[in-house]
Amino acid sequence: MSHHGAHDHHTHDGHDHIPKNERKIAIAAALTGGFMVAELVGGLLSGSLALIADAGHMLTDFASLMLAWFAFRLARRPADWKRTYGFDRFSVLAAFVNGLSLFLIAAWITWEAIERLTAPVEVLGGTMLIIAVLGLLVNIVAFLVLTRGEGDNLNVRAAALHVAGDLLGSVAAIVAALVILATGWTPIDPILSVVVVLIILRSAWKVVRESGSILLEAAPDGFDRRKVATDLEALPGVDSVAHIHAWSVTQERPMVTMEVTPAPGTDPQEVKTRVKTRLREAFSIEHATVEISNATVPAEASRG
Repeated sequence: MSHHGAHDHHTHDGHDHIPKNERKIAIAAALTGGFMVAELVGGLLSGSLALIADAGHMLTDFASLMLAWFAFRLARRPADWKRTYGFDRFSVLAAFVNGLSLFLIAAWITWEAIERLTAPVEVLGGTMLIIAVLGLLVNIVAFLVLTRGEGDNLNVRAAALHVAGDLLGSVAAIVAALVILATGWTPIDPILSVVVVLIILRSAWKVVRESGSILLEAAPDGFDRRKVATDLEALPGVDSVAHIHAWSVTQERPMVTMEVTPAPGTDPQEVKTRVKTRLREAFSIEHATVEISNATVPAEASRG
């Protein structure tokens, strides 16, 4: 995180790599959206639930990629008088909604799989295999596009997670197609569609948990205010640190506010600068609001 400067650099820094992320997301969305349609048609033609499940996963991927892309566009809009943080949070909200939608898709596929296990449907293994292999190739390309370069943006990570799930979904469909071609045993198709559901649920839970904690103003990952207080109180000139509040606007923008009581006879301004520098270097927090408490002033006054 050393490439961030003071807070004003941070804003520029945050927006410098947005177009690159935006382009990655747009390419992945085009690939996913185009192939999702092919997979759905292939699933309906071949009668394969594993393909339809994968297309369902790709639909949420496509939605998440479009939301992420839209979020990047919005985040470029400057802050206004009403939204002083700008629109950065929209991308977190997009990730959250998208994670919730995955739970619904997963429930539908599971229901369908149970029905098919009780009343098997004929599946055309050949058609299914061709579509599944093509799906795998498309997913590999999309995954490579998303994971090249910096991948710490929650939206790009959420999108890459989705595509990774799709990769596994395509593998499951290929396995089901091969089993059906070799043995004619069709229950493998709904069984493997449930495997795809488990993959979907895992990524859904992760995305909902991360984005939900940001929306609930939880402290940034790895930020323990007790540790931070102890660390800062060890700095020269710092008497005590209180009222520490930390949250994130987005995953890349942690914020902290606190009240610092300087030791008697020290320059409050110097203490403030020292605290901010320490927060930046030790805890990667660019934006800190440090309130100086003047509890020590009466003592100094009485001495003077």
